[in-house]
Amino acid sequence: MEGPAQYDLNKMTHEEGDPLKSTTPQISVSEFSCHCCYDILVNPTTLNCGHSFCRHCLALWWASSKKTECPECREKWEGFPKVNILLRDATEKLFPDAIRMRFEDIQQNNDIIQSLAAFHKYGNDQAPLATNTGRVNAQRGGGFFSGVLTALTGVAVVLLVYHWSSRESEHDLLVHKAVAKWTAEEVVLWLEQLGPWASLYRDRFLSERVNGRLLLTLTEEEFSRAPYNIENSSHRRAILLELERVKALGVKPPQNLWEYKAVNPGRSLFLLYALKSSPRLGLLYLYLFDYTDTFLPFIHTICPLQEDNSGEDIITKLLDLREPTWKQWREFLVKYSFLPYQLIAEFAWDWLEVHYWTSRFLIVNAMLLSVLELFSFWRIWSRSELKTVPQRMWSHFWKVSTQGLFVAMFWPLIPQFVCNCLFYWALYFNPIINIDLVVKEVRRLETQVL
Repeated sequence: MEGPAQYDLNKMTHEEGDPLKSTTPQISVSEFSCHCCYDILVNPTTLNCGHSFCRHCLALWWASSKKTECPECREKWEGFPKVNILLRDATEKLFPDAIRMRFEDIQQNNDIIQSLAAFHKYGNDQAPLATNTGRVNAQRGGGFFSGVLTALTGVAVVLLVYHWSSRESEHDLLVHKAVAKWTAEEVVLWLEQLGPWASLYRDRFLSERVNGRLLLTLTEEEFSRAPYNIENSSHRRAILLELERVKALGVKPPQNLWEYKAVNPGRSLFLLYALKSSPRLGLLYLYLFDYTDTFLPFIHTICPLQEDNSGEDIITKLLDLREPTWKQWREFLVKYSFLPYQLIAEFAWDWLEVHYWTSRFLIVNAMLLSVLELFSFWRIWSRSELKTVPQRMWSHFWKVSTQGLFVAMFWPLIPQFVCNCLFYWALYFNPIINIDLVVKEVRRLETQVL
């Protein structure tokens, strides 16, 4: 005769062997049904309002209505809906046969497949702009990065104010003043900007009170004799070469970022944004339309000849107007094709002594933009969208060209204050913004891997 304990044990063993009763009588397929197709949920996607739908049902609804709202209560969703992993695992474990049959039906429906592909493409395009990024970042440590970005923004503002307050007005620069009107102090300033070696002759020019008019009359023979005594032939050639440029222009040619901006405000703003958003097109523009004044100094700076590299300062490279060698062209084209932002970083590196903080901002920004470009290529590769690269390149070329033409047409109407704000924003604040973009891309990559 069996006791109560033995009877309960037999009952439990019998129920464990029955697959229908193992799910308990209280759970049925209808409790896990989609409110669109009224069948069991497949890849259940839960919206902000709490309603869950099959992934393909939501895709079909979005494709037909083009609305980002719940099919049942019409509440708009935020960001891009994700699959409810807990609910998906539960339905697949409780009703594996029903889920398998539904998957087979879905894979045979071309409309569903196309709708899902379009829906996921829309989600990938919207992911960087998702409105719930702030909340996700806060939950995963976004507060720390927000504080860092705020601190960096404060530092950038302080540096910008210091730069505006300490630098002389652009209208007082020698690039706007006729050489015949230069004072002796301004001649010495011009001389010192030729390179560190020029400080050797500073006192000699000051003692002779060499002003602009006298400077224009000096010859190589006079420079080599007393009272100037410039015995180094390379120093004399550098001074005479720059003096010839001054005579030809009537003013001092630009030799640093601020002077270039003062002489070419529109071109400097265009190049700053072009080299940021499309470095390859920006460098192509320099090659086609500013070859002698900008492109040649650029390529001699980033791809110097090894035999001429030692002992050359940045101004000497800037004055080098020789045609590049095949070796220089080969090095430039490799970097141009694969690492265009590295070219900008190398150029800024050579200007560290002239533009201490600005060069560092440019180098950091170039590194961040390189990382963002790698993420973009990775997204294209992971989505098997390599065939769309030519179309993307053409669309990007058309967009940049249209923006450049638009700015050129309305440039005379844009106030100088607005141009300065845009220039300094791109120069000092874009690196801070790009730090945040890199952090978001890394987090999104981690989410995809998980």
